[in-house]
Amino acid sequence: MSVMIPTWIGGDLVAVEKLEAHERGLRHKAVSVFVLCGNDVLIQRRAFSKYHTPGLWANTCCTHPNWGEDPEACAVRRLNEELGIEGLALDYRDQIEYRADVGGGLVEHELVDVFVATVPERIAVHPNPDEVIDTAWVDLDELAEWAQSMPDIYTPWLRIYLAKHAAQIFGQVGSPV
Repeated sequence: MSVMIPTWIGGDLVAVEKLEAHERGLRHKAVSVFVLCGNDVLIQRRAFSKYHTPGLWANTCCTHPNWGEDPEACAVRRLNEELGIEGLALDYRDQIEYRADVGGGLVEHELVDVFVATVPERIAVHPNPDEVIDTAWVDLDELAEWAQSMPDIYTPWLRIYLAKHAAQIFGQVGSPV
């Protein structure tokens, strides 16, 4: 069953199959979530079965809303589906657009609604092995340094968020370079 995502073609927002949007590099809607505990952020390593960027580290949750799905509802749904996380209050931070080659002839050209959840202590996660092979809590400053010094183990969008949009996403929490 193909997943239809909101995509712009010729100025119109239409439903396009997710893989086709990436193959054609079409601008489409996306959602990203960062779960923070103090200056630490929960990151995930994408499953090797993913059709792009398999095995790379990414932010807590990154996905595409289904056609007609509200971005926050999508974020809540995918936090549960990917990591078994429920009940977090999400804070909308901003909408960010980026374009990145993700390998294999695929391009992410996304208009991303970014959400942050702040937790008082590190929460337990229960990764879905079809989605996530590992998780880690990492200091934001260290993550930003590592993403610059070891870019090949991080997704392009995580590197873009840390390098160009840290203030929009994290505000005063941390000071990623």
